[in-house]
Amino acid sequence: MCIYDTHAIHIALLCKNEKRKIRTKMKLESVVVSAAINFGLAIFILSLFALLKKQPFYASIYYARRLYLGHRNLPDSEHSVFTFRRLLPEIDWIFRAVRVTEEEILQNCGLDVLVFVRLFKFGIRFFLVCSIVGLLVLLPLNYTGSTGPNTSSHSMDAFTISNISRGSDRLWVHFSFLCFVSCYGMYLLYKEYNDIFIKRIQQICNRRCEPEQFTILVREIPFCNEHKIRGCNVDHFFSKHHPYSYQSFEILYDGKHLDKLLAKSLTKKIEDLRHLSSLKKHSRYDAKIEQLEDMLQTLGREIRRVQCRITIEQKELPVAFVTFSSRWGAVLAAQSQQHTNPLLWITEMAPEPRDVIWQNLAIQYRHLPLYRIVILVAASLLTIFFVLPVTAVQGIAKYERLKKWFPPAMAVDLIPGLRSIVTGYLPSAILNGFIYIVPFAMIGLARLAGYISRSKKDLNACNMVFYFLVGNVFFLSLLSGSLLDQIGESFSHPKDIPNRLASAVSAQADFFVTYILTNGLSGFSLEILQPGLLLWDTLKSYTWDRGKKKCPYVYSLPYYRIVPFVALCMLIGIVYAVVSPLILPFLVGYFLLGYAVFINQIEDVYITTYETCGLYWPYIHHYIIVAIILMQVTMIGLFGLKAKPSASFSVIPLMVITILFNEYCKIRFLPTFNQVSVQDAKNNDDLDKKDRLEEENVRKALDAYSPPCLRPLDLGMEGTSSTKPFLSPT
Repeated sequence: MCIYDTHAIHIALLCKNEKRKIRTKMKLESVVVSAAINFGLAIFILSLFALLKKQPFYASIYYARRLYLGHRNLPDSEHSVFTFRRLLPEIDWIFRAVRVTEEEILQNCGLDVLVFVRLFKFGIRFFLVCSIVGLLVLLPLNYTGSTGPNTSSHSMDAFTISNISRGSDRLWVHFSFLCFVSCYGMYLLYKEYNDIFIKRIQQICNRRCEPEQFTILVREIPFCNEHKIRGCNVDHFFSKHHPYSYQSFEILYDGKHLDKLLAKSLTKKIEDLRHLSSLKKHSRYDAKIEQLEDMLQTLGREIRRVQCRITIEQKELPVAFVTFSSRWGAVLAAQSQQHTNPLLWITEMAPEPRDVIWQNLAIQYRHLPLYRIVILVAASLLTIFFVLPVTAVQGIAKYERLKKWFPPAMAVDLIPGLRSIVTGYLPSAILNGFIYIVPFAMIGLARLAGYISRSKKDLNACNMVFYFLVGNVFFLSLLSGSLLDQIGESFSHPKDIPNRLASAVSAQADFFVTYILTNGLSGFSLEILQPGLLLWDTLKSYTWDRGKKKCPYVYSLPYYRIVPFVALCMLIGIVYAVVSPLILPFLVGYFLLGYAVFINQIEDVYITTYETCGLYWPYIHHYIIVAIILMQVTMIGLFGLKAKPSASFSVIPLMVITILFNEYCKIRFLPTFNQVSVQDAKNNDDLDKKDRLEEENVRKALDAYSPPCLRPLDLGMEGTSSTKPFLSPT
């Protein structure tokens, strides 16, 4: 009886191992199929882009920045000579990414764009070195680390730390690699922070003529008790407390009633009717054009009437831009408390005039915390809402579990190769499709938060998108893919819980490889192709804008949409650097392609709409530090579950060093990014005096912050008296 039982058990084990081999093979096929699909799509899309970029018809899309800046040496003429060479795709844009220098980027686009480019360079340098060490040291160590038969059902487990036997001394090699990755990452972070710190100071010096260096924003201005207005109170307060540097002020007004009278829609209608009349040679539109022009004249007179001082003073806001005769005076006023009551006379350095969101200045300062809380709650609800699609995506990726939950899914097995597509490429593609709308939702929420500048709004949206991605894409994908589908078995076999947790991170390595492939190859390829604009331009060109001169599609670089996704892929790579080093070469390719794509976009497509002088780098630094600490926390758990508690305890000092390094960077660099030092302000003032530019720069600052409701009106009817403003800026 015992012989038969032993034989039956042996057969059962063989069958079980055979099934696991089949599942392992299917997992490997899924990863290969996903890589093949993404590579194929990327080659096709990039070839299509290289072809369309050479056609003059699409110059407004692929050369938008150059057209906007007035460059002529590009295919923007409809009379360009046709040659067969225009039908052959070229890869000059890739070689240009290698040739462009940081000095050119800094001079043409600003420090913010250079920081964005340095993010990709950081990723290339970091993951290239980690890949070499990981593939040469850890990969062979992991593959030969199991002393028994491989019982894992995951295709990449043979190359991960899960294949190392419990209590093995080989885990000390992993600990050494963990120290190397952490220290090398901190070294690069410090080097980048210090370099960008120096460039920021130099960039501020190079931009000495910019009006924001002489101007501060003042909020919560009280009424003047004598005149019952705020304007004279501003002049009296700063003349008394800053007599040596105060120059002038610009009080702001609530211009909503003026915005309703602006006639942009009418001028657009007049232009369309004139164009239609010239095309069809009909005079029946002339009466309509005259009627609209009369309405435009009436609106011009009405706006001019409302601009009178008596009417506008009733719409005063407790906000003003105050200009100083020196940067030194502006910095002292912006960075000091002006009143005993800290809720009165609140000051800060003014943003760039082009960066100001004028309508948000009408929001009372004391109401802003309530706005921020509401936005935080809305972002949290959006994060919770996305739990459902992310969990569903992991259900597709775990096909064996999906068949148990949803038996009709077994029909996928009837078509050869379809299962590999469904479990390999489809989950990452669906996940990328779902989260594509997240940045636009977050920037919409950030618009409602009351930020006074577009740069602050974008930075806040960038933060919200990053933490959304970390919570939903990383943690939720990890839990739903590796733990939730094993809860039942864990309860029935409690002693196996440590083993299951030990393989939780490495079990999702294949999914994150496909995610990086999809986000990198397909995502960056679609970014450079701009399919949405392509379809929109084609539709316009053959319908309502037919025959009209095409204008370039000018947009600013969407930091809030790109930086968080790049930071997430960097986080995935750092966390998996020790666990599964096979993922590292994919990250090198990801950052190389992203660098080439966005050099092209920066040179030809996106324009600069504001300049914060590198304020994005502290946020990027924070994201990378979060990734390093998360890697260390993961390894503490894995070493413990691998019966190596001494290695777990050894990680704790490394984590303390990382936290102390981050705190040192905050003390050493961050204040200079948040404020301008008095020393730098005084040095720049001295340079102005030396070059005799002081009066000219102050004069520019005096006229830079005129409210929109006081600016000269442009109603498209030059030469008429109605376009002359009744008021000149204060």
